[in-house]
Amino acid sequence: MDIITGKILKLNNWEDGKSIGLAKEAGNKMIASGMERDAALAALEAVRTNPGNFLADTLLSNLAREILRKNKNNEPSEDTLRESPLPFPIWGTDNIDPEAIKQMENAMRLPVTVTGALMPDAHVGYGLPIGGVLATENVVIPYAVGVDIACRMRLSLYEVSPILIGQKKGMFENALMDETAFGMGAAWKGSKRAQHQVLDDEAWLATKQLRTLKDTAMNQLGTSGTGNHFVEWGSFRLHEEMFGLKPGEYLALLSHSGSRGVGAKIADRFSKLAREKHPDLDLSVKHLAWLTLDSEDGQEYWLSMELAGRFASANHYIIHKRVAAAIGLKEVAVVENHHNFAWREKLPDGREVIVHRKGATPAGAGVLGVIPGSMGDAGYVVRGRGVSESLESASHGAGRKMSRRVAINSISKRERDDYLKERGVTLLGGGIDESPQAYKQIEEVITAQHDLVDVIGKFTPRIVRMADEPGDI
Repeated sequence: MDIITGKILKLNNWEDGKSIGLAKEAGNKMIASGMERDAALAALEAVRTNPGNFLADTLLSNLAREILRKNKNNEPSEDTLRESPLPFPIWGTDNIDPEAIKQMENAMRLPVTVTGALMPDAHVGYGLPIGGVLATENVVIPYAVGVDIACRMRLSLYEVSPILIGQKKGMFENALMDETAFGMGAAWKGSKRAQHQVLDDEAWLATKQLRTLKDTAMNQLGTSGTGNHFVEWGSFRLHEEMFGLKPGEYLALLSHSGSRGVGAKIADRFSKLAREKHPDLDLSVKHLAWLTLDSEDGQEYWLSMELAGRFASANHYIIHKRVAAAIGLKEVAVVENHHNFAWREKLPDGREVIVHRKGATPAGAGVLGVIPGSMGDAGYVVRGRGVSESLESASHGAGRKMSRRVAINSISKRERDDYLKERGVTLLGGGIDESPQAYKQIEEVITAQHDLVDVIGKFTPRIVRMADEPGDI
């Protein structure tokens, strides 16, 4: 039987050191299991080329980590900001807080920044403004992804008339109350615990942190967070024929939430790690410290972020399945997208970059996305136009025009409730900080980005379920 020796590995350009021993051990195990030697060598080369892809691989993870540790010396140590920010386009400038623009300018001074853009729903965030899109070279910035990793939207359409909501309002309210769980510690227990293949994902075993977070995932699967997270029934007007449906009014279910405690703990750990690696970074951008993707920490964050994305998607799937089943419905079409995430993408000049969309919707050519309004205002399904200047992005919502604290201190419960009543919206839960008056006008935001997306449908909320207390995620 052919085996892999150190000599063979050196002939294949492997350097002396611990990694060659780990490669030899892993390669011979693959051969012992029946793999041809050339195939085993090819598998080892794949690990050497993209070690981050193998952190969850039982056989190859130790080799992958050793290769990443050897790359530590390649980490960029230059923390000095550019003297002036790189130029970047802004959509909807007139309705954006100057402080949000200033935050984006600071982000454009980072030595790792390549390009960026600011969406019309932009407002102040931590580090990168909400509505900020930032492209970097071979590094990921945890806080430019956000605390609620993979916060996302899902719209399900049902081939029935939305008139059904008015006819059986109690049934629709009960479906939201009984089949959703909201809040900071929201979890399902006993027979209500959800099952989904995401819980069997091998990535849960890839790092010590992810192993400890699997219980959190099991408990929180199919739940929603606080703040602006919601699940709501409404009417959807489809403007053109698609999904096998003709233009017209359809019953729809819309949800907004993310990766819950899983994402929050990942974000906290890796944001701290990034700041520790860049202690000399200017205080104005301390939250924008980065991790190089040549490092073990950077690859662990990337793997964790992508797992959080799959978990967030599963959350929405469970929510929609349960709420619709309570009414006896099955969707005929679904539109969904992340808006707190990072992607590997190529610029028009061919450069590969990491595109962070912190509160921004992917809007590549032909790509569908959901841009919601507030609890009392419309949301829109859009088709991206693939505009390179915006890094193929659009807004992720209407965007706040006042902070949560200002909203709580300036909007009365009666003012909020009158606004909702005028529009025929029933609210179940929800804090004053999420009042429609705290948000920009969604129609103005959509108009400001007419060159970025085409509207293909409009969602009008009717029954809205949110957390009972104001939240901060």
